[in-house]
Amino acid sequence: MVMPTVKVNGSNEEMLTAACEQFLGTSKNEIREIAQETLEGHQRAIMGNMTVEEIYKDRKKFSKAVFEVASSDLVNMWISVVSYTLKDIKDEEGYLHSLGLARTAQVKCDARIGEAEARRDSGIKEALAEQQRVAGRLLNDIEIAKAKRDLELKDAACEKEIQARKAESDLASELQYELQVKHQE
Repeated sequence: MVMPTVKVNGSNEEMLTAACEQFLGTSKNEIREIAQETLEGHQRAIMGNMTVEEIYKDRKKFSKAVFEVASSDLVNMWISVVSYTLKDIKDEEGYLHSLGLARTAQVKCDARIGEAEARRDSGIKEALAEQQRVAGRLLNDIEIAKAKRDLELKDAACEKEIQARKAESDLASELQYELQVKHQE
């Protein structure tokens, strides 16, 4: 559905006079019909140069092309196109409706794919975080085990040193005792 707005160009007296001469005896509705038919003719010509998909997807481009071509033609009739708005595009076979349905289905499909990819990415991130947590815990457990082992080794070395010193002390005490006993004899 096209909603054009046109007006008789009366920016100066000469133009207004020429427009009056051209449309003398013509009603407003007839002038509107002339403008409408001219616009529709240019519309059909431009439709011949664009694919249905281009017209459907890029309505602004189509509207701009019709506006520019029709404006230059209508100005010769002293009519200026104030605006040209393409509100809706329909066809009797329902092709354009099908295009819209196909596009809607594609958008929904893309959305589902996006959601699935987001869930997948989230699952991967969760798995990586869990893997890092477990690896961190294992490294921590290893460090604790190393520290315990080192402590036990130090304790064992210390105990060995204590036992050696005690043995030396016991031996020294025993020797001392024997020396005293020998001295007393």
